[in-house]
Amino acid sequence: MFSLDGTVTVITGAASGIGAATARRLAAAGSDLVLGDHAADGHDMDAVVADVRALGRRVEVREVDVRDTESVEALVGVATQAFGRLDAVVANAAIARLHALAEMTEADWTQIIDIDLTGVWRTFRAAVGPMRKAGRGRLLATTSTVGVIESWVDHAHYSAAKAGVAGMVRTLATELGPSGITVNAIAPGIIQTPQTLDEVNSLGAAGIADVSQRQAVRRVGRPEDIAAGYHFLASDDASFVTGQVLVIDGGRTLQHG
Repeated sequence: MFSLDGTVTVITGAASGIGAATARRLAAAGSDLVLGDHAADGHDMDAVVADVRALGRRVEVREVDVRDTESVEALVGVATQAFGRLDAVVANAAIARLHALAEMTEADWTQIIDIDLTGVWRTFRAAVGPMRKAGRGRLLATTSTVGVIESWVDHAHYSAAKAGVAGMVRTLATELGPSGITVNAIAPGIIQTPQTLDEVNSLGAAGIADVSQRQAVRRVGRPEDIAAGYHFLASDDASFVTGQVLVIDGGRTLQHG
């Protein structure tokens, strides 16, 4: 069930958190991988690569900055150049920064929108050509419950970007469906990742622990919980699922959204 044997997947933001867990999960299901790394983030891509190869899958790693069109197109191009096909992309790269509106500069706003929203658009746009040629494909993105369902004070730019991803997914699902391409997103709740552990720009460890005790499933969300959703959405079993934003939040927004 949900086999990905013979497929090739591109993942951005793959060195840590949800991206790293998704790489491991899809490799275990049979997919070869092209992984986007942003070395400035300081995460250990070598560990992800070692795990993927231990599972018997092929993997290529490229430095990528999703703010740069040429960089994104080069990353996605590796799939067809190295492996001869492209079946799915997971546009996962994103950042969060705390800025109250009154102090937010245009540079602050532009940085978040360019990475968290336009970066997804660049990744999808780069993948459409080979997917249309093949008559199949899965475009997948990480959005958030923030902006889609709930608010986050002092993160208006992040909320706007994540809401934009949801809107883009719904429209592209209609636009690209006739070409055999499905488009979906996952909206994680509070997941313990390096980003959410950031005590300055996000919740920090204490905040995550507090949230976990105030949601229906009384535990901390894990990157593997989101990776499981991507496994399904990337598979042939999800061929009739498109234009959806799958909320995976442990029931948090049932009570607090």
